[in-house]
Amino acid sequence: MQQLSPADLAVLLIEPSDVQRKMIIKQLTEEGVSQISTADSIASAMLQLKQHKADLVISSLYFEQGTSLELLAKLKNDSDLADVPFVLISSETKKAQLEQFKQSGVVAILPKPFNSVQLGKALNAAIDLLSPAELELNLFDVHDVRVLVVDDSRLARNHIKRVLQNLGVQHLTEAEDGQQAITLLQNTMFDLVVTDFNMPEVNGQELTHYIREHSQQSHIPVLMVTSEANESHLANIAQSGVNALCDKPFEPETVRALLSRIMEH
Repeated sequence: MQQLSPADLAVLLIEPSDVQRKMIIKQLTEEGVSQISTADSIASAMLQLKQHKADLVISSLYFEQGTSLELLAKLKNDSDLADVPFVLISSETKKAQLEQFKQSGVVAILPKPFNSVQLGKALNAAIDLLSPAELELNLFDVHDVRVLVVDDSRLARNHIKRVLQNLGVQHLTEAEDGQQAITLLQNTMFDLVVTDFNMPEVNGQELTHYIREHSQQSHIPVLMVTSEANESHLANIAQSGVNALCDKPFEPETVRALLSRIMEH
């Protein structure tokens, strides 16, 4: 498939403020996006998407009648719209609020205000989802790689699976938490584990410890996905035996580079 460019994207921008809409449209235009439609509410956005499916939704967080988390839930529960990439724009800094979006499969979270580099990165993440390019490995055929995806969020698992499938991964097994993953690892061989950090019962760090210390697959590469921003905490995770750390949202370009490194090590 030919790689898309920002000019190919039909973008729906959802922003209640006229001033903010004009500013964001200007920034999108400067990045080469020319097909931009707008909505000022969740209701009008859903109406537009039902009439003309967008390639990418870019949405503010707060509206008079709710938040874009409600809009995102509507999209994910609609079979025709569930695969539309979603970018959040937010000045919100509360970790709990942003955590919900990170767990729900957004492709990027842009701060308010954002710069051209941040916007370009978000657009590229959406393009990577919309125009799959298989990962080329020297030591493996990516079609043969068996991946265990571990996350307690169904939406997060779906997003991770979509990114991996776009890279050419065909053999994907899901686990809803670390304990279920341990059971699967006791009975099935895998080539890679992609695991969330924050999970009930057995978290990602404890799962990695089990793999390294008690599993018959102690050398399997582990890619840890985490929304943690605390550097000392990240250093602690890194020392638990993971091969690579990846931020949420799970960005295709970052994942491609990480997989190339850890699978060819």
